Amino acid sequence: MLIEKYDLEVTTPPCEPGAERFSGVARLVTDISEVLPYLNATLRGAVYNAAVPALTWKKGGHNVAFHPYQIAVSNVADRDAAIKEVDGLIKLVNRTWERRDEIEPDHEVHRRPGPLDLYKLLPQTNCKECGQPTCYTFALKLAAGHVKLSDCPVIQDPEYAGQWAQLKGMVAEDIPAI
Repeated sequence: MLIEKYDLEVTTPPCEPGAERFSGVARLVTDISEVLPYLNATLRGAVYNAAVPALTWKKGGHNVAFHPYQIAVSNVADRDAAIKEVDGLIKLVNRTWERRDEIEPDHEVHRRPGPLDLYKLLPQTNCKECGQPTCYTFALKLAAGHVKLSDCPVIQDPEYAGQWAQLKGMVAEDIPAI
């Protein structure tokens, strides 16, 4: 187990007293720099920068940041959810570390796909079947992690199989269970 002990802080953003969203920060006593390339290899849509070192990731609309002695998550609905998210991220790091012999570490810097990158691969029918007014709105929310690729039924049609495959490789549809 890599992380055995940490201090947890749950706050609302200091610039927004009374905000309805929370952040959770785990302050670690163990340096987790060595696990970051393994997380980079397994977390679809993660952005890794070895020079910092840091890895950022979007998970279900939450922003997650992994640093050598800190793991932070923001944009969480309430205090209990923030605690649960941080605990899940600690477990994710520990599971990844335990499986490191099975994972090829990825030291490359990746760029998170932007909304326009995603939009270009969507059907662009503006059918509203996904619940969004346009495919571009869907792409914006997909890039932010607020919707899943599977929320678009049209992209799953056989005629869009190529785009579906490309999009699956770009977005975090199958987020690891935390």
